[in-house]
Amino acid sequence: MKEVILIRYGEIHLKGKNRGYFEKVLINNIKNALQSYNCEVNRIAGRYVVQNYEEIDREIIIQRLQQIFGIYSISPATEIDSNISDIEEYVKTIRLPQNSTFKVEVNRADKLFPFKSYEFASKLGGVILSQNNTLKVDVHSPEHYVYVDIRESGKTYVYYKVIKCAGGMPVGTGGKGLLLLSGGIDSPVAGYQLAHRGMSLSAIHFHSYPYTSESAKQKVLTLAKLLSQYAGDFKIYIVSFTKIQEAIHKYCREEYMITIMRRIMFRIAERLSNKHRFQAIITGESLAQVASQTVESMTSTNEVIKVLPVFRPLIGMDKDQIVEIAKKIGTFETSISPYEDCCTVFLPEHPLIKPVLSKVHDEEKKLNIEELIKEAMENIEVVDTKDI
Repeated sequence: MKEVILIRYGEIHLKGKNRGYFEKVLINNIKNALQSYNCEVNRIAGRYVVQNYEEIDREIIIQRLQQIFGIYSISPATEIDSNISDIEEYVKTIRLPQNSTFKVEVNRADKLFPFKSYEFASKLGGVILSQNNTLKVDVHSPEHYVYVDIRESGKTYVYYKVIKCAGGMPVGTGGKGLLLLSGGIDSPVAGYQLAHRGMSLSAIHFHSYPYTSESAKQKVLTLAKLLSQYAGDFKIYIVSFTKIQEAIHKYCREEYMITIMRRIMFRIAERLSNKHRFQAIITGESLAQVASQTVESMTSTNEVIKVLPVFRPLIGMDKDQIVEIAKKIGTFETSISPYEDCCTVFLPEHPLIKPVLSKVHDEEKKLNIEELIKEAMENIEVVDTKDI
């Protein structure tokens, strides 16, 4: 008999013949997330178990597990050999608050176990009542649950609570995406949403020193580190955007600045993706939130992308919904700290909300875009979140 943490996954069960692949990725992600702690992670049929951990680390391990995509729920549990007498002896030690109600729920994954689930639940309920006559059974709305999970491995797990986790799919099973990461609220949430569906992330950030400060860059790195708690460690490609913005400001009409900036950012993002085999570009755009996020503006930026899909997971969300997720994942307070980004520094007084492509093309002819992109890509700084 020993204390363990029982891990359950959800959507992976639907993967049929590919299920083994998803299970393998998930257990590797769990081991990576817990590598700083002295513990073991083992797989049993349809479950994972964290065991042999230091009691002092239990709560932080539970917290880390809650952040791993692919895990549906966890439970601190007691592992017992799956024989009737051992289970009953353990159940006799259970102490619930006096004068309260309870229910025993049995999951009999091991179909060779001699009792059916409802039969064994009734039997164990009787054992608990025999030790405390102030308790009452309530099968409809109990104040307390006693869960008994009888697995095919020959082990049974008894626990009292189910802790909901991040759900989704294991990171690494949904392809590779490049996130346009700014210092705002939206882009970290967009990265979180795609990682939730199993996409491995890398990020690109456009920095305009000295118009934007080193503190502004550090803010973005902090956001990346916070996001890595869910998405795993990833690289941030920091692109110096100063000369590009200065050229746009000098040669192009003011109202087209944001449109042209976004188009050049997307060009650089796709070229970096082609170089490193990223399969999609991810942005934090939400329809009609700002001038660069109208249908016409997004059509304009999409035009420069030749091959890759552009994922906009926040496109139908309002700001309150995005903020709610940002608070949940811990990025909100950093995002609202007062450091500028490269878009706001050169923000025109009246940016276009419905750019006309033919006029955008005319403005871009005033620039040597290829030379600007080439120089920017030759001077990319790479930071890994594990080093932050």
